[in-house]
Amino acid sequence: MSEPQAVEEFLTHLEKERDVSPNTLIAYRRDLEEFVSFLGRYYGAEEWSWQGLDRLAIRGFLAHLTRKKLNKRSIARNLSAVRSFYKYLHRNEQVETNPARGVRTPKQDKYLPGYLDRAQIELLFQSAELKAQEGRFGDVRNSAILELFYSTGMRLSELRGINRMDIDLMSQQVKVRGKGRKERIIPIGDHAQLALRNYESKRDEMLRAIGPTGDRTAFFLSNRSKRISVRAIQNAVKGFLDKIDENSGLSTHSLRHTFATHLLDAGADLRAVQELLGHASISTTQIYTHTSIERLKQVYQKAHPRA
Repeated sequence: MSEPQAVEEFLTHLEKERDVSPNTLIAYRRDLEEFVSFLGRYYGAEEWSWQGLDRLAIRGFLAHLTRKKLNKRSIARNLSAVRSFYKYLHRNEQVETNPARGVRTPKQDKYLPGYLDRAQIELLFQSAELKAQEGRFGDVRNSAILELFYSTGMRLSELRGINRMDIDLMSQQVKVRGKGRKERIIPIGDHAQLALRNYESKRDEMLRAIGPTGDRTAFFLSNRSKRISVRAIQNAVKGFLDKIDENSGLSTHSLRHTFATHLLDAGADLRAVQELLGHASISTTQIYTHTSIERLKQVYQKAHPRA
C-alpha cells in the first residue's frame, strides 16, 4: 500500500465508521496532506514508509509548521491529526508503534476571547432592528441570524445547518448538530423568537413566489432561496460588528463568546453553560470564567480606593 493510499483509507474510516463532521474531515485531510508533502521533502530521493518514521521526522514536521508561522493551536491540531492517523495504523497492524505519541504538544498560548459588552450589544441590535424595519428579506434574515447567535451561543456551522424542522418557536427551542454530529437542544429567548417569526414570514413569502426550485428544508436561505453560505453569514454579521468597532477584530464567533460571558457574569452555572455551548470538556468552557474575572479586575481597579 502506498503512503497516500493509507491516508485515504484512514479518511474513509473517519467518514464511514466514525461519522465525523464534514469540517473535521476537511481539516484532517488538509493536515495529513501537508504531512505527506513535508515527508517527501524531508526524505528527498530516499524511500520512506509509515513503519519507518521516527519521532525526529515528526518533530521536523512541527518545526516546518513553525517556520510557516502557524500558531500553536494550529500546530497542535496538525499533531493531533498525525497521532490519530498513527493510532489507526497501529490498530490495523500496519505499524508496530506510534512515534507521534512521544512528541510533546506545543504549550498553548492563553488568550481571552473577544466579546461585546452590554452597551455594544444594545447598539448592535438597535442597528439590526432599524434595517429589518425596512422590510427587505436580507435585512430581516440578518437580524434573525444575529438574534439567534446571541440567544443560543451556537457555532457558525451549527446555525448554517439548521433545518426548518429543527426550530420550534412555540416552545422556544432549537435542535443543533455540533461537533461529532452530536445533537443538543438550546432554548431561544423572546427577542430571538420575535425576530425568527418575522424572518419565517418573509421566508415563506419568498418560497411561495419562487415555486418548487426553492430550498424548503434549510431554515436560513440566500436571496436565491438556497441554503445560505458560511461566507454570506460571516459578511452579514461582520457588517454589523464593524459599525460597533471596526478595528476590534470581532467576528461571528465573538457572539458565541459574548453569550457565554454574559451568562457567567450573571451567575449562570458553569456546567449549564458547558451544555449550552456543546463543549465536550469543562476546561474549554472555563476560558469564559477568565474573561469574567478580567472584567471584574478592571472594575475593582477603577472603583476601589486602595486598588
